[in-house]
Formats: sequence, C-alpha cells, structure tokens
Amino acid sequence: MTQRYSRDEIAARVAQDIPEGAYVNLGIGLPTRVANYLPPEREVFLHSENGLLGMGPAPAPGAEDEDLINAGKQPVTLLTGGAYFHHGDSFAMMRGGHLDICVLGAFQVAANGDLANWHTGAADAIPAVGGAMDLAIGAKQVFVMMEHQTKTGESKIVAACTYPLTGVGCVDRIYTDLAVLEVGPQGLRVLEMAPGLTPQTLQAATAAPLLFD
Repeated sequence: MTQRYSRDEIAARVAQDIPEGAYVNLGIGLPTRVANYLPPEREVFLHSENGLLGMGPAPAPGAEDEDLINAGKQPVTLLTGGAYFHHGDSFAMMRGGHLDICVLGAFQVAANGDLANWHTGAADAIPAVGGAMDLAIGAKQVFVMMEHQTKTGESKIVAACTYPLTGVGCVDRIYTDLAVLEVGPQGLRVLEMAPGLTPQTLQAATAAPLLFD
C-alpha cells in the first residue's frame, strides 16, 4: 500500500535540501511549514516579501506578536540579527537575484518547468499574482511544494499548463505527497518516491512523462 507523504513530511524533505548559508523565500501556504523543519544548527536566512529577513519557526501558541507576520499574514518569529525593511527594498532583493531559493506552491507545473500558481479562474481565486512572478524569475532556484493531484484526482504535473503562467521554465524541483522530481533538459527525473509506490503507479498519477534511474 502506498504511503503518501504528509504536508509536514513534504516540508521536512524540502528543508533537508536547503544548504547552509542560503537566502530563501517561503511562499504563502504550504511552503511556510519549511521554517519549522530547518535544523537549528544550519544557518539559513528566511526572507518574506512584506519586508523581513531572518525569520524563524512559527511561534508557540500564545506567544504570537500581531505585528510580526509573513506575507501570508501568519505569525512568525524573528531570529537574532533579523531585520525589517520597506517592501520596496524586499522586491529589489527578489528581482535583483539576491535569493538563492524560493519555495512556492502551485496549481500546475509543466514538464519543462513552467509554473502556474496564482489563478485558476475560480470566482474566489486570488485576484492578482502578487510577488510570485518576481520570485519565480528572480530566485536562483525555484522549489515547488504541492499535492501531486487535485481533490478530483487530476495531475498537477502536466505536459503543458492550462492555467495562466507565473513563470516560464523557472521550476527546478518539485516536492509532492508522492515524489520528489527534478526538472532537467530531458524532462522530469524522479529522485524519490513515497514508500510502497512503484514507477508504474507514479507514472499513472502523472500527466507528463517521467524519467527513472
């Protein structure tokens, strides 16, 4: 029986791949969980587009500071040496190539690394792209965290995106509840699969060709 990774297990897997000294932006939603799984002995500088650098894990219940939030309006902590600044300066960091990694959620990722993560056409969808375009193009590497399939069983990994694009060919790695995939010139290479999953089952759940070592 296949054991899907939980959201926290996906976050822990992403945290494992963030190197010492990296400057990292965590996108709204699922990516914010990554902060809770970074090893305390590893120095990683977490950035938020609303003007924070040096974020720590989520605060303990009852210890929230309503003035200290991330871009998704969730309470966060600030590590020693952390800084606040104008969001204009924050976007200059994003657009200027000063971030090593950004971790984003997605509605779809294409086999060539195209990213669609801001609009599905739904009436209650986020009305604008926000800083996602700046992050997708400005960061040196883009990691995507998401469920492998929609609630109705459709693959979020596709041959070509059908939703409006956030960035073209920008995704480097995809982390889902079923697998970890690397986007390369030849396509999507499987780095890791959930326990009990076979290559045939993973391919059947994915609407784009996969490469297995």
